[in-house]
Amino acid sequence: MKGNLENKRVAIVGGGPGGLTLARLLQLKGVDVKVYERDFNKDVRVQGATLDLHFESGLKVLEKAGLMDAFKANYRPGADKGRIVDTRGKIIHDDHEKESYEDFGDERFRPEIDRGPLRNILLHSLQPDTVIWDSQFKSMLQVGDTWRLEFKNGTTATADIVIGADGANSKIRPFITPIKPFYSGILIVQGNVPNSETGASKIHQLLKGGKIYAYDGEKFLHVSSKGDGSLDFYVSCKKDENWAHKSGIDFSDKAQVTTWFKKEFSEWDRIWFELPENVSFPLLLRPQYCMPLDQNWSTLPNLTILGDAAHPMPPSGEGVNLAMLDSLELSECLTNENFKDIQTAIAAYEKQMLVRAAKEAKESLEMTEWMHSEGAIAKLVQMFH
Repeated sequence: MKGNLENKRVAIVGGGPGGLTLARLLQLKGVDVKVYERDFNKDVRVQGATLDLHFESGLKVLEKAGLMDAFKANYRPGADKGRIVDTRGKIIHDDHEKESYEDFGDERFRPEIDRGPLRNILLHSLQPDTVIWDSQFKSMLQVGDTWRLEFKNGTTATADIVIGADGANSKIRPFITPIKPFYSGILIVQGNVPNSETGASKIHQLLKGGKIYAYDGEKFLHVSSKGDGSLDFYVSCKKDENWAHKSGIDFSDKAQVTTWFKKEFSEWDRIWFELPENVSFPLLLRPQYCMPLDQNWSTLPNLTILGDAAHPMPPSGEGVNLAMLDSLELSECLTNENFKDIQTAIAAYEKQMLVRAAKEAKESLEMTEWMHSEGAIAKLVQMFH
């Protein structure tokens, strides 16, 4: 059942959805695995916005991991419903008024869950002490056929196989390839408004427990409700790669952020000003990068990467789903006895992962382009239909 992982120690660097999913799948097959996560503990950092899981990827993986019942107990019915609105807040398309596909057997159904509950489902599915907290990766060195990992807290670990699941700014990726991601031309400014019912009452009513999409040709605003009563929003706009630094704006300062937002959205209705006036600080600035579509590398004997560590790309609704699918395919390859060794198993995984990632990245870049162009609303409405 363990395949080539018999008597092998696996180290996963990064405790996001991809890394935790892989740990769960490997433990189901009896593999010795540890997850090294930089967070001090599971509660130290508020998890980000909601996400939807897809029939052919995220939901499929949860089924394989034996976690579908836990997911059904924690997902948020109706949170997947979206409203497309114009800059004045007028509703152009409303999912709340159309037939619902809230059926886990329907390929069109994409149930929403907050990142925090999803992470907790995965954490609770693991054996005690699987996740080693406060383990921010510093460096690693190959010692014979093993890796010696060093962490910033001074601790070390040894593993036969290392898997990087440490996100878009992966520290593991440079050990595999010198290829660097390129800037997509898009900057996301992300924030959270606590208790949106009182903090942003008009937008809260417009949300109706789901999502809002608003466009004006050069930028778009995405707002989503969360199970804790807050709302997350992000402004996605075309900016120079170093704009945040050059702008001189302190995004931890309410007055400066409010001034910037009102200037950026000067032609929009005042309803949107509820966001900067009630947001928690600081805001997150997230320049969006993407790996070259033709990226490739020579497979190493005992090291690989998955999720955003392998294929960062602008948001398209596929990120977590891709990471979870990577985890499933990697776990199946590594524990498949038909592969003669670990390197062959990794090569099989990387081949299909890179092909899929290139396809998704191409679609992500194309989506990014039209979503920041004239006619975006009409195209999105057409997509929703």
